[in-house]
Amino acid sequence: MKTTTRKAFDPTIGEECQIELPTPEEVRQAILKLDYSSGGIKLKEASETLAEKLQLSDQQRNAENSRGDKVFYHDVVFPQLRHLLKKGELVQPEGSKTPYFLAASPPHSSPIEPNFSLNPEKSIEENYGQITKELTTELLQKIKNNSPTFFEKLVIDLLVAMGYGGSREDAGKAVGRGGDGGIDGIINEDRLGLDVVYVQAKRWEGNVSRPEIQKFAGALQGQRARKGIFITTSDFTRDAEEYVKTIDSKIILINGKQLAEYMIEHNVGVSTTKSYEIKRVDSDYFAENAE
Repeated sequence: MKTTTRKAFDPTIGEECQIELPTPEEVRQAILKLDYSSGGIKLKEASETLAEKLQLSDQQRNAENSRGDKVFYHDVVFPQLRHLLKKGELVQPEGSKTPYFLAASPPHSSPIEPNFSLNPEKSIEENYGQITKELTTELLQKIKNNSPTFFEKLVIDLLVAMGYGGSREDAGKAVGRGGDGGIDGIINEDRLGLDVVYVQAKRWEGNVSRPEIQKFAGALQGQRARKGIFITTSDFTRDAEEYVKTIDSKIILINGKQLAEYMIEHNVGVSTTKSYEIKRVDSDYFAENAE
């Protein structure tokens, strides 16, 4: 190993001394041969590993400069890391001073890379969940930006897509028959019209409270109806949710988040941009002795 003489201070004896340390070229070559994990390598780790690989003595490792910093750590290894960084042989994540990566293995935004070989479905599901969450927020904002009439139409489109009301034309005729005592519309529960469901749709910002649900329940009783759906773009208070559990009429509460999720599930107001298939090896195909 080629070395160069450097002036230093030996903290063990408290005196100045001369030490032999690897030349800058020796250190640069050793840096490029380090084992860079997926998280890269930091200055302290690089210095300690290099000291081991280059078989430095305790005096060579611990000798200090006039500032009290270790010579090998600050005056040898660090300048060569920066030199290789400027030459493009090492790289760092954008906006970060550590860690260092070999240029042939570019850094990622996160030091921990996703391991698709272990469970690709998990990663895809996590991404799908995030996309769905963002889409839910966007759908609700779009609904709130449109008119109440549009919201009523959307509600009917969704209920038809979910299997209520028969055809869209039949369901459309049902809308508007209500408007009496808190009822916005009426829709058939099934294609044959054996039973009807009364609908209330509220495009609100604030949560729907118990009095609004009581008003809707009273309207159902006035129509001798047993079933109702109350849909809002916001949410329901706890009192409202508890109230529907205590009455004879069956009232389903659908808040904004559920509304958007149903729209996504039944393809109302959304369209598919891409789809992917996850495939596995068909073991039966490769079984030569299978009958």
